[in-house]
Amino acid sequence: MSEELKQKYELVVGLEVHAQLSTQSKSFSPDSAAFGGGPNEHVSVVSLGHPGTLPFINKKMVEYAVRMGLACNCTINLNNTFARKNYFYADLPKGYQITQDQAPICLGGEVTVRLSDGSQKDIAIHHIHMEEDAGKSMHDQHHADSLIDLNRAGVPLIEIVSEPDIRSAEEAGQYLTEIRKLLRYLDICDGNMEEGSMRCDANISVRLRGNTAYGNRCEVKNMNSIRNVQRAIEHEFDRQVAIIENGGTIEQNTLNFNADTGETSVLRSKEMANDYRYFPEPDLQPLVLSAAYVEKIRKDLPALPNQLYEKYISSLGLPVYDASVITADKETAGYFEEIIGHTTNYKAAANWLMGAVKSYLNENGISITEFGISPGNLAALIALIDNGKVNNSVAAQKLFPAMLKEPAKSPEELAKELNLLISADTDDVYQFISEAIAKYPDKVKEYQKGKKGVLGLFMGEIMKRSKGKIDPQKTNQLLIKELESK
Repeated sequence: MSEELKQKYELVVGLEVHAQLSTQSKSFSPDSAAFGGGPNEHVSVVSLGHPGTLPFINKKMVEYAVRMGLACNCTINLNNTFARKNYFYADLPKGYQITQDQAPICLGGEVTVRLSDGSQKDIAIHHIHMEEDAGKSMHDQHHADSLIDLNRAGVPLIEIVSEPDIRSAEEAGQYLTEIRKLLRYLDICDGNMEEGSMRCDANISVRLRGNTAYGNRCEVKNMNSIRNVQRAIEHEFDRQVAIIENGGTIEQNTLNFNADTGETSVLRSKEMANDYRYFPEPDLQPLVLSAAYVEKIRKDLPALPNQLYEKYISSLGLPVYDASVITADKETAGYFEEIIGHTTNYKAAANWLMGAVKSYLNENGISITEFGISPGNLAALIALIDNGKVNNSVAAQKLFPAMLKEPAKSPEELAKELNLLISADTDDVYQFISEAIAKYPDKVKEYQKGKKGVLGLFMGEIMKRSKGKIDPQKTNQLLIKELESK
């Protein structure tokens, strides 16, 4: 498709994110909500909706929904009701899903995304509501039949419904990344799309650029990664534009995305709200929250990624890149927060975290929570360098590896054991300088003729002779003084 044709149309996307909440029990029954377990082990007569059973609300589900709403600057609805959403799929044991329709728990709000061109955009949220999950149909476990596992049926979900504010695949990817970060920072969902604990449906349409009316939309389901959501959006944009340009109309269908081909296909015609025959859930009373309850949850919220991002840039003076990398992961940000409780050299702390520490974690396939060196000891290593007791290269090449092997020991203790502390004896430094100058008399003449680049050669020789146990900055000054006196 030509760039000219792409510019003729505007992409319009709204995302529905289902986040499986990390509660111990299900939404409306005491069954385990744990991931895994043998097929149909985590079920009971309540979650299966047997006659005579009654649902009851999981308090943690409500708390987690409020937490997410507050993190997204939503208005918390104090007067909640539940509804039955009726449809007949094999993995829906009751023939209906308990959800929220007319009175969802969170209204409005927004999520801020940062784009590759440096700009920021607020993606508006329409609402967040609570509901229970369906079971799982498995089509690859038997040669002829589909198998049903109802362990997931009744697990608590929140559905985060955006406004149709998204205008590119990049914006969609950044929005999902921010939503996942919030879920993880709040510790209410692990955000694992591969395991289905975070799922996304994309409502996609196109319109002529400048038009305000929305076109017919298609809803794409079954996407298990952020990249696949972006691929589906890109494919649908091209497909819908091609249909319109050829004189066709977009049929409002529910689509499946094939990750192998990168293409969409029709699953079924798109359901409308009246297809689900929503009506008030007769077995659950309205849920009334108090303002004091909401305020207590607000006070208990942890520092969120955007707050830390702004803090690192504005208060600590870190570059945008550093702030983005550190806040991308809750545990990394937590580790960094502990480091800066012990040092004011914030840039050095960021460099160590993004450099040597990250490399070690990647090489060993572990997370920062499994890292042996405490934040206090990493800050102590930075202090040794800042105080001129160890130079940076020796710290990286010798002292840091020693700390990895013996994390219980302080870096200064290890530096003494390994004889890595910088010598305070000026006579030793002058001796190394004299030996280096004597080795390269021709380079001395080059320096005196103005070729200052040879300083690196002398410094390399001095570092080798001293085994790194010198202060490079002071030694460089003494070297210049010595060379210019020749």
